[in-house]
Amino acid sequence: MSQPSVKWSKSGLPWIWLNAGAVSISLIMVIGLLLLITVRGMSYFWPADVMDAKYQESNGRVIHLIGEVVDSQVIPAANARDNGYTIENELELTRFLVKVANRDVYGNDFRLVLEPFLTDISYPKNIMVVERREWGNAIGYLRSVKEHGKVIAEGDKARDELMTRLKSAVATFDTIRDIQKHDIGSINYQLEQLRLKRRGLELDGVTDKAPYEEIEQEEKQLKQQYDTLLKKMEVLYEDIRRDSMVMEAMNGTTFEIPLGKVVRAYYPNEMGVFDKLVFYVAKVWEFVSDEPREANTEGGIFPAIFGTVLMVILMSIFVTPFGVVAAVYLREYARQGPLIRLIRIAVNNMAGVPSIVYGVFGLGFFVYFLGGNIDALFFPEAQPAPTFGTPGILWSSLTLALLTLPVVIVATEEGLSRIPRSVREGSLALGATKIETLWNIVLPMASPAMMTGVILAVARAAGEVAPLMLVGVVKLAPSLPLDGNFPFLHMERKFMHLGFHIYDVGFQSPNVEAARPLVYATSLLLIIVIVLLNLTAIRIRNRLREKYRALEN
Repeated sequence: MSQPSVKWSKSGLPWIWLNAGAVSISLIMVIGLLLLITVRGMSYFWPADVMDAKYQESNGRVIHLIGEVVDSQVIPAANARDNGYTIENELELTRFLVKVANRDVYGNDFRLVLEPFLTDISYPKNIMVVERREWGNAIGYLRSVKEHGKVIAEGDKARDELMTRLKSAVATFDTIRDIQKHDIGSINYQLEQLRLKRRGLELDGVTDKAPYEEIEQEEKQLKQQYDTLLKKMEVLYEDIRRDSMVMEAMNGTTFEIPLGKVVRAYYPNEMGVFDKLVFYVAKVWEFVSDEPREANTEGGIFPAIFGTVLMVILMSIFVTPFGVVAAVYLREYARQGPLIRLIRIAVNNMAGVPSIVYGVFGLGFFVYFLGGNIDALFFPEAQPAPTFGTPGILWSSLTLALLTLPVVIVATEEGLSRIPRSVREGSLALGATKIETLWNIVLPMASPAMMTGVILAVARAAGEVAPLMLVGVVKLAPSLPLDGNFPFLHMERKFMHLGFHIYDVGFQSPNVEAARPLVYATSLLLIIVIVLLNLTAIRIRNRLREKYRALEN
């Protein structure tokens, strides 16, 4: 006699399908979000064509419009009628967001226009786009090139002359920047160290003139080098201020741009696919390797990438030993009882504390208390200016290490609990001590679990922003925490972070429309950095797992 069939609703299949559907929806949402970020972010670097058209405004006046169509949307025709436009028999129409650039001329980079009122649209090949170090891009027609205010080339000859002189101006600017950042920066750093050394001698009550004279001699040599560099820079500045170009924008408006303030100039309408691809690669490389400019809305984000990666590495170095030691004590040495259970509950609850609370704790304990006492004990000559008693990358790393400590503890404890008791007993039976068993057998076998904790810690710490705003991250850091000046790694310095950069560009930028593509591009880069860090840790974990798999069996 056959068994009665189990009802489908009681078989568990509905819950299986429900979970499968939830997972599928989650994957679709994640993939969709990544595609949105990728498309919006990476399309920013592609050199779009620039149109030349006539546009009729609501008052009937026809203007000359030059710009790049950035976005479009369909709006109700009633909205246009409310703004004074005459539209008949239309329920909807397309509105374009056009980047007209020339912010110093028009006051705004962007303009909204309605498609039905655009006429005589063309894409002339001689429209030029100029990337500037200030005031954003400039778009228009090149009219002439000047040297010391005198026209030396105009018309068709102006283009070749511009490209030749622009190449020289960019090289000169790069030389000036290298001198400022490396040579003059190094001299200023050495002068500051000598000042602190003299102040330290004064605080110690040293009356012998020999060390003071030695400091003065070194200062004299450094100042001579400084004066030599200043004279060299004056010559370079004269060269960079010598040339300029005149452009004609919309409605015949002309304006002059010094070549020293130009990053590059190009003609997008005459570029082929291969030329645009080369340009695209160059822009992407600039984005990941250069410094930001124009209130972080132009240029690159290398300092933010560097600061994020260095902070995560330091955080991992700090959190791993403390998390492992705490887990080993709780699992291997502590006498299990109510107190240990209470400690485990506290550790688990720490993982749910809002991150901003850790930031407040880090500011109060690490920065003000610990950093202030370090300054008083080891850096009295720098007082009242703080050295470690101010937010910096060290305190940021320690704060995030504290934030992610519960994750490492829990993951390591789980790994230790999975090691068979027979392995420990076998090691002890062969004459090994408990510490030898722990160090040579237990911890290596638990290392994959430790790496799992580190992976989870990295994934959380790399994206945190709130606590970092209190303990070290800044909008723009003039120098990296790692450079060529002793002691090379400057743990007291502030730094830039990709997460905070996204917040700053997206919500604090004075030019929201210009900054929006950078938010997507930076978000994509932050995801890539986190994935690369996690893949590195996962690879290490997998190698450790394969290495000790035989012991587990």
